[in-house]
Amino acid sequence: MAGESAVSTASKPQMRGLLNAVIKRNIIVALALSGVAGFTFKQLIGNERKRKYAEFYRTYDAEKEFEEMRKKGLFQSC
Repeated sequence: MAGESAVSTASKPQMRGLLNAVIKRNIIVALALSGVAGFTFKQLIGNERKRKYAEFYRTYDAEKEFEEMRKKGLFQSC
């Protein structure tokens, strides 16, 4: 223990290129998070919405809908 110093020396601060390094790291993090958020939104919201639209149009009858609106008097020309 005779050669060890009780006080540790601090490392030198990075002065050159610090802003560029921080910006580069922030851009990488932002791109990764936005990619994850986009993929999650597509899986949770987009696919469910697409499935609901497909189900609606699979069972949709335009003629029946038109006749119901005509009987209610919503059209002036029919």
